[in-house]
Amino acid sequence: MTRVAAIDCGTNSIRLLVADATASGGDCGELVELDRRMTIVRLGQGVDRTGRLAPEALERTFAACRAYAAVIEEFGAERVRFVATSASRDAENRDEFVRGVVDILGVEPEVITGDQEAEFSFTGATRELHADGDYLVVDIGGGSTEFVVGSRRVRAARSVDVGCVRMTERHHPGDPATPEQIAAMRADIEAALDLAGQTVPLREPRTLVGLAGSVTTVAAIALGLPAYDSAAIHHSRIPYEDVKRVTERLLASTHEERTAIPVLHPGRIDVIAAGALVLEAVMERTGASEVVVSEHDILDGIAWSIA
Repeated sequence: MTRVAAIDCGTNSIRLLVADATASGGDCGELVELDRRMTIVRLGQGVDRTGRLAPEALERTFAACRAYAAVIEEFGAERVRFVATSASRDAENRDEFVRGVVDILGVEPEVITGDQEAEFSFTGATRELHADGDYLVVDIGGGSTEFVVGSRRVRAARSVDVGCVRMTERHHPGDPATPEQIAAMRADIEAALDLAGQTVPLREPRTLVGLAGSVTTVAAIALGLPAYDSAAIHHSRIPYEDVKRVTERLLASTHEERTAIPVLHPGRIDVIAAGALVLEAVMERTGASEVVVSEHDILDGIAWSIA
């Protein structure tokens, strides 16, 4: 048994998983979760416009890293891996980010490619699923969305630059969004789906699996949960009609109305409508009648990679 700590630093949030891996290699073994937490840091604030990580975004991220370092020390993790995704890939000053993380955690953040991100997401999401045929795993992040097709192994993958934060910052949807703003976001998403479809057969897989905060939040709203409940959300199956209904509600709502939704994390209030729109567009393009929602994702894949 190996105690591991996995950190996933994305455009909108940074997350930690501490787990005991009972075995490694192949499809055997189990991750026994000891601690899983998420902090909204919005590392990607303004990156699409400036190409740089903002000083205040870096400080929010470093503060979360300091808190995570204490948790890792408390549990005595033997191996730690820190993976950084879309925002830090795109930033000119990513060296400043790397130095800060090394100073705090003693490990260097790996600024992985979209293909690596896709493989980790696929492993984390599908390792405990047992569907017939291929999966299409869609990981809707803050700055990018990953599309991965495979059964037990990745067959094709593509990362495209649409995510809930990037779409929100690029199109500045109003309160609520106007039809013109929605159409502009939709056009960007459709263009990204065209790109993804050049590499990934979007309509072939039998099972669509959705990952990350936009998807799990849409699921929580669709399920009518009084509070965010990971156990109820994990492996729930949300029909397309419910995704469309929730997306239309979010796009038509004001900031105040979204604030009143009990399952909606405060850090997602301004970006959730764009994330829901990505999910809706994916389901329409793939023809999926439902999405299987997974709370296990890139973070679990990272943990498996060091087990």
